[in-house]
Amino acid sequence: MARYEPKTAEPRQQARWAEADAFRTPTAETGRPKYYVLEMFPYPSGNIHMGHARNYVMGDVVARSKRAQGFDVLHPMGWDAFGLPAENAAIERGVHPGDWTWSNIATMREQLKLLGLSLDWSREFATCDPAYYGKQQAWFLELFQRGLVYRKDSVVNWDPVDNTVLANEQVVDGRGWRSGAVVEKRKLNQWFLRITDYADDLIEGLKELEGRWPDKVRLMQENWIGRSKGLQMTWRWAGDAPRSAPDGLEIYTTRPDTLFGASFMGIAPDHPVARAIAETSPDAAAFIAECRKGGSTQAEIEQAEKIGFDTGLKVLHPFDGREVSVWIANFILSEYGTGAIFGCPAHDQRDLDFARKYDLPVIPVVRPEGAGENFSVGTEAYVGPGSIFHSDFLNGLDIETAKVQAIARVEAAGQGQGATIYRLRDWGVSRQRYWGCPIPIVHCPSCGPVPAADLPVELPKDVTFDTPGNPLDRHPTWKHVNCPSCGAAAVRETDTLDTFVDSSWYFARFADPTADEPISKAAADRWLPVDQYIGGVEHAVLHLLYARFISRALSDAGLMNVREPFAGLFTQGMVIHETYRRANGAWVEPTDVELIHEGGVRSARQLSTGEPLIIGDIEKMSKSKKNVVAPQEIVDTHGVDAGRLFVLSDSPPERDVQWTPGGVEGASRFVQRVWAEVDGFDPAFAGDEQANASLVRETHKAIKAVSEGIAGFRFNSAIAKLYAFVATVRDHGKAGGEARRQALSALLRLVAPFTPHLAEEGWTRLGEAGMILDAPWPEYDPALAADDEVILPIQVNGKRRGEIRVARGLEPAEVEAIILADADVQARLEGQTVRKIVVVKDRIVNLVVG
Repeated sequence: MARYEPKTAEPRQQARWAEADAFRTPTAETGRPKYYVLEMFPYPSGNIHMGHARNYVMGDVVARSKRAQGFDVLHPMGWDAFGLPAENAAIERGVHPGDWTWSNIATMREQLKLLGLSLDWSREFATCDPAYYGKQQAWFLELFQRGLVYRKDSVVNWDPVDNTVLANEQVVDGRGWRSGAVVEKRKLNQWFLRITDYADDLIEGLKELEGRWPDKVRLMQENWIGRSKGLQMTWRWAGDAPRSAPDGLEIYTTRPDTLFGASFMGIAPDHPVARAIAETSPDAAAFIAECRKGGSTQAEIEQAEKIGFDTGLKVLHPFDGREVSVWIANFILSEYGTGAIFGCPAHDQRDLDFARKYDLPVIPVVRPEGAGENFSVGTEAYVGPGSIFHSDFLNGLDIETAKVQAIARVEAAGQGQGATIYRLRDWGVSRQRYWGCPIPIVHCPSCGPVPAADLPVELPKDVTFDTPGNPLDRHPTWKHVNCPSCGAAAVRETDTLDTFVDSSWYFARFADPTADEPISKAAADRWLPVDQYIGGVEHAVLHLLYARFISRALSDAGLMNVREPFAGLFTQGMVIHETYRRANGAWVEPTDVELIHEGGVRSARQLSTGEPLIIGDIEKMSKSKKNVVAPQEIVDTHGVDAGRLFVLSDSPPERDVQWTPGGVEGASRFVQRVWAEVDGFDPAFAGDEQANASLVRETHKAIKAVSEGIAGFRFNSAIAKLYAFVATVRDHGKAGGEARRQALSALLRLVAPFTPHLAEEGWTRLGEAGMILDAPWPEYDPALAADDEVILPIQVNGKRRGEIRVARGLEPAEVEAIILADADVQARLEGQTVRKIVVVKDRIVNLVVG
C-alpha cells in the first residue's frame, strides 16, 4: 500500500485549483444563496506563522463547507497596509515605507497560498494602494459635506523627539515607546468623525447581534459607548467665583442618591478651572505637569496612585449648604462628563483611596440590608444595594427611588437636570505621520478647509526620514497647492488618517474592488452583510465599533444599504508556544532548540551552540520572542494539511491552542490513516450484509455529527468525530461494496474543509469525477443517524439518582419493567415503596416513592 506524500500531493492539488480558477467568486446571479466569510485582514509585517494560520484556516473550513452546501461563497483577502511600523522600518532600515510594505505583501501572499486557502485572489487589494485609498478619500469628503467630519482642539500625547502624536498604547511609563522621551500632553487641532451622533443606534444595534456575536464582545462595546443616565448640575461657589467658571462648578453624576455623602469636589488636570489656577500658582502648574507624565488610559489611571492638589476653592452643597473643597485630581478624565465630579468616598473606591490619602471625610449614605445606623466603611468602598441614610429627605428610600427624588429636588432648585451622557467620544482620526491615507483637504486663508479637487490625493514618493516628524510637513512642492475654491495659494492637510479608518469599510469594497464608486451598491446588496467574520478578540471594541459606525454613516449618505456590517462574529483563540532564552536573555527560535528528557527532568539546549537554554513561559506566537512556527516548516516536515488539522483539533476554536511537535505529528498520522483506508479500497469486495448495514448507519451518524460541529464552530469536536469515524471504517473490515464506497466518499467530503489536499487526492483515488471541491456536502438520513440507544436520567421524588441505558423508542411500560428489575435502581430506593413511575419516552424517568 502506497504512503501518502504531501510534498507532491499538495502542490499538485494547488496547481489544479489555480488552473481551474476554482475560487473566483461568481459575479453573475446564479440563483444560489450567498455566503460571505471574511477573516480580519492582516498587516503585512513580513512573515506569517501558524498563529496567523489558525485564523485563516477557520475561515477556510467555513468557506469550503458552505460551498459544498450549495452557496455562492465570497472569501477574499487583502492587506491592512498603512501604519507606523512601516514608517519605523523606513527609519531603521533606510528603505521607503512603500517598498518595505509591498515586499512584505509579496512574501506573505506566497506563504498564505501554501496553506491551500480557498481565497479569491482576484479581489486582493492593499489599503496603501491609491486605487483603494482614493475611494476612501471620496467617502470621507462625502461625510465632510454632511457635517460628520470636523476639526477641533484636542489634548494628545506628544513625543517631543519624534515630533508625533502617540496613541495611549504607545506611551510606556510616561515615555514614547520608540524614542524614550518623556511624553507631553499638547493641544493640537485635529480631525474628528462624529461617532457620538450614532451612540444610541450603535447600542440598540447590538440587540440584533444577540446569538451571532459573543456576549462578551457585545458587552465590551456597550461598556465602551458607556451610556449612563444621571444628573448634570452646578455647584455654586462659596465666596468669589473664578472667571474660568463664573456660574459655578458643573458636574455630572450617575449617583445623585449619594449627594449627601459628598466630601470633596474633583476636577481634571486640564479642566478650565485647573488651567486658570495654574496661571498664577506655580505649585498648581507643577502638579498638573506631573499628572501629564502619567498614563492616559482609564486602566492606567485606575492603577496609579491617587494624588491631588487643594485649589483653596470651595463650593456650597446643594442640599445642606455646607462648604466642600475643590481639588485637582489625577484620576479624573476630562473626556467623561464635564471633567469634574463630587467625591463620595464611602461608595466609590477611587474617591475612598483619595480621601484616605488626604484625610477627607468619609460619609456613608447607603447601608446594606440589616446594617444599623453605625454602618461604616474601612478600606473598601460599599457599592452594593441598600437603603439611604444620613441623607435628610432621602432617608429610607431605595437607591433608584432616591436618584429620582434627588434629581427632582435639584431641578426644582434650578441647579441642574436629569441627563444621559456617554463615555464614547468622537473619533480623532488625525495622525502626524507620512505612511497613511492623506486627508483630502486643502487649507485656504480665505475659504478655510476646502475639499481637494482631484482624487486620489496621492502620497509623494520623494520623502526622507532623516529629520524627526512628518515628512509631508516639509515637502517642498506637494504641500503647496492652489485653493480649489478661489484659486489662491493654499496648503494641503499634512496629517494622514488613522489606520482604523482604512479597516472600517474594506469588507464593503471587497464586494466589488474595481467599482468606480467607493462601494458598488448592487454588489453590496448582493454580498453584505458579512455572514461570518473571524478575528481576534483584541479588536472587539475599536475596529468593530468603527466599522459599525462607518456602515451607518455611509448608509445614511446613500453609498450602501447595510447598517450592521457583520451578521456573525467569531473571536478565535491564539496559537501559543513555549519560549526559549539564552543566559543573556536573547530569544531562541524553536528550530534551534533540542529538548532533553533525562531522569524525569526536562531541559533544553541550543542546537547551533550547544548552550543550555532557559525554558520560559508558554505565550502567544510572537516574532519578538521568536516562538513562532512558519508554515514552510510544517509543509517541509508533515505537509500543510497536518498543520491545518492540528491548529483546529486540539482545543475549542475560541480558546488558545498550544503548538507541540507531538500534536502535529498526531495529525500527520491521521492523514496517513485516512489515505490508507481510501488507498486500500477494493471495489470488487462485496462485504458482509450485516457489516455493510452497520457501516451505513455509522456513516450517517458521522455526517450528522461533523456537519453540526462545523455549523456550531465546534471544529475540534467535528475533527474528533472524524478520528472516530476513520477508526470505525477500519474496524468494519467485513463491510465492502457500495457501503464502503459511500463511507469513504462521505469521509473525504467531511474531511475536505480541514485537509483539502488529502481529500482531493483521495477523491481521485476513489475514482470519483471532477474535484471534491465541487462535490455536494453529504446528507444524512435522520432515522439512520439516530442512536440505537438512549441514556435516561432517573429521578427519585424529583431528584436525580442515576441513569440507565435502554433501546431507543421503548414504550413506557417496557421501561418500567426494566427499571423495576434493575439492581442498581433497587439499591437506591433503600426499601421504599414505588408508588408511581412517570416515563417521558426517550427522555427521563421519575419514580415517586414513600
